[in-house]
Amino acid sequence: MTKRDVNTKPRQVQRSRTPAMPHRPLFAPENYINRELSWLKFNERVLEEALDEKNPLLERLRFLLITESNLDEFFMVRVAGLKQKFFNEIDDENADGMQVHEVLRQINTVVSEYYKTAYDLLDNQLLPLFRKRGVSIVSPADLDAEETAKARRYFDSEIFPILTPLAVDIGHPFPRLANRSVNLAVLLRRKGRELQDYFAVVQIPSLLPRLFLLTESDKERRYILLEDIIRMFSHRLFKGFEISEIHPFRLTRDSDLVIEEDEGESLMQVIQLELRRREKGAAVRLEVRHNIPESILSRLVQALDLERNDVYAISGRLPLNSYKALLDDPLLAPESFKPFTPISPVKYDSPEELFAHIRQQDVLLHHPFHSFALVEDLLEAASEDPTVLGIKITLYRTGTRSRIVDALMRAARNGKQVTALVELRARFDEETNIQWAKRMEEEGVHVVYGLIGYKTHCKVALIVRKESNKIVRYVHMSTGNYNSTTARLYTDLSLITVDKEIAQDATHLFNSITGYSELPAMQKLATSPGTLKGLVISLIRKEKEFAQAGKKGRLIAKMNALVDPEVIDELYLASQAGVEIDLIVRGICCLRPGIPGISENIRVRSIVGRLLEHSRILVANNGGHPKVYLMSADWMPRNFIRRVEIAFPIEDEKIRQTILQQILPRYLEDTDSARILLPDGNYRRLRDPNKEGLNVQRSFIQETRSSAEEQPSPQRNKAKKSQRGS
Repeated sequence: MTKRDVNTKPRQVQRSRTPAMPHRPLFAPENYINRELSWLKFNERVLEEALDEKNPLLERLRFLLITESNLDEFFMVRVAGLKQKFFNEIDDENADGMQVHEVLRQINTVVSEYYKTAYDLLDNQLLPLFRKRGVSIVSPADLDAEETAKARRYFDSEIFPILTPLAVDIGHPFPRLANRSVNLAVLLRRKGRELQDYFAVVQIPSLLPRLFLLTESDKERRYILLEDIIRMFSHRLFKGFEISEIHPFRLTRDSDLVIEEDEGESLMQVIQLELRRREKGAAVRLEVRHNIPESILSRLVQALDLERNDVYAISGRLPLNSYKALLDDPLLAPESFKPFTPISPVKYDSPEELFAHIRQQDVLLHHPFHSFALVEDLLEAASEDPTVLGIKITLYRTGTRSRIVDALMRAARNGKQVTALVELRARFDEETNIQWAKRMEEEGVHVVYGLIGYKTHCKVALIVRKESNKIVRYVHMSTGNYNSTTARLYTDLSLITVDKEIAQDATHLFNSITGYSELPAMQKLATSPGTLKGLVISLIRKEKEFAQAGKKGRLIAKMNALVDPEVIDELYLASQAGVEIDLIVRGICCLRPGIPGISENIRVRSIVGRLLEHSRILVANNGGHPKVYLMSADWMPRNFIRRVEIAFPIEDEKIRQTILQQILPRYLEDTDSARILLPDGNYRRLRDPNKEGLNVQRSFIQETRSSAEEQPSPQRNKAKKSQRGS
């Protein structure tokens, strides 16, 4: 790989206005795991779910498609950032001691192996099993006369009018191809004339379905790829020429937004401009079929300003996402996980009753087993309740349909003071959030975009209500988003309370975000920027002190990623002092457990299954009086430094015991979906093929099904309403 300039300006990273000094790791580089390689290990664990024959057939395809989507984002953001560093001669090293060029080389090796495994699974296992169930992906050679005619009619009526063949020569520069677009590289010669080759590109329309249904009956459905239909009739695009070669390729571009915040500009305008530039980012990956001729590949590599190790040759049809339509095929519908209906932990006949219940007792919601409809109902009730004076909320990922946003707009129309902090920089949800922000502003909601230099990632809602001439504030705080779709797919925990000190803290938090107020000392919440990282470190150190005094030191933490080197060092020091530490880390983990004398008292497990593990929990034994916190943040530098985050304590004894005795123990006892992180950075699945183990997600689902049958019908209807995402 050679250093060179790139076509786009260097990506810039948002930093705190008072950036922390970089932490120098206390231990040798070999005691840390590289962040990017750890992420690739996570994607391998998702791929293992696709390989797992115990999973329903359609779910195996779904897991496979998730791995490709994950990898796309990895290249668009993480690999793009590494390449920018290297090309700008910033070949620095992390705590693990690896330099940028070494990481890029290893990424290439791991990803190349991924493609072999993924396409072998698709072509030699999944597609043959689909055929046995009557669903086939056919090639042009397999079509009969009637199917060929149907494909021709579809080409003439739907495809041909929107295709644009693009010549590439001295007068026609190589086209600016869209990110993640699938294209055809075409080599042509004039009929009956010189043997000169001509080169052209045809972009496959992204608006058309990638699979076209040729034949359908009660027992059989035959599809053909859009790419194959275009290839069948490609001669119609180049009159007077013969097509000698035609090969598909797929391009991935740098798609991380470069946000240069200027107090004189509207953040929305800046982000809208950057969204338009996203499709023009530098190319970072080229996917091609393994049989592409060298002459065509060389043209593409040169035109896209790529290196050879940016090219991935694939033995199969790209991309995997082409087969997404099969997830909705009626013949394959039985090959899915059995659905379940979430339950409500609170019995109420009308949403207005929720206020009285919350005043009496804090409410813990464990999604998706508990219905998200309760949160939606609470905000809808607040929008209509004449005693509610105001609503404040942070919105990170809301989805394309949202009862909550509708409730906020209704509340504004009803004359209430409504403030919504919409995070416009929620990665790849920017456009959706911009549209919601505009709609809410039109309806009278006061919309703000957060603090300059910080991404607002915390999830908090505050309802201000006047009851018996007193102000009562209801606070909802969550590890997850205000999104009814992800609330059915992600495991998250949230708390609703009227605790006066938490309510006061939440009020200060909103004032800080929406105005110029500095955060005062919080009573119960820990925040980032501010005290959140300090809270984590202080709890770790306190357990170390207990262990050094001959008492029991114990920590349990669940999160999505563990990257921060200072926190990792504190965990190592606690382990050396004898603290027993269990970490449940779904994705990236840069800590290396089980190292003698350093981390031998630390155990790390990852749960990958039907649901995306998203809840974040921290428990410190605290000398036999456990402290329990839920938080919006993962343990990463960006969360501790460049994001607005919160951690909130669980003080209700019943709820504490639910977390300590019913939720966390199952994650630590899972012997079916859990993988254990080994000292060498690899993961080992705990499943014993000869006996049934505990699957934590399955156990919660089974409990939910049992409880749903016992629940009164009005509550079941509420839960089903949420399950539909209405």
